[in-house]
Amino acid sequence: MKNVPRWKNYTFAQNTCRMNVPENLKYTKDHEWVRVEGDIAVVGITDFAQGELGDIVYVEIETEGETLDQEEVFGSVEAVKTVSDLFMPVSGEIIEFNGNLESNPELVNSDPFGDGWMIKVKLSDLSQIDELLDAAGYSALIG
Repeated sequence: MKNVPRWKNYTFAQNTCRMNVPENLKYTKDHEWVRVEGDIAVVGITDFAQGELGDIVYVEIETEGETLDQEEVFGSVEAVKTVSDLFMPVSGEIIEFNGNLESNPELVNSDPFGDGWMIKVKLSDLSQIDELLDAAGYSALIG
């Protein structure tokens, strides 16, 4: 797979449709979302991100069982026309990959905040959650 720049290096076109930004999640500037369940973080990409990527055809996560630092690459998503790296929103051990994405990567498009989640992370520093964007901050970022 080719290596493409980080999300924040992309210039996104102004979206004319309203993006779904759930209030109960935290967000990164790299367009990942985080749902905290105790000391576990469930991570996926946002509605905005999947919309910009287009049809997802493959999700590659080979870091299950590894402990990674915040902003390290934990995998990649391949769409029809591009491949993009995925970045850890928080530090911790990747304890689970959503195996449903192996045979159904389109779940990232159809249900990015539900069945299209990507990984679960055992948090190593809960304070990093406070550094992430809330729904209003993320909405302002994507315009």
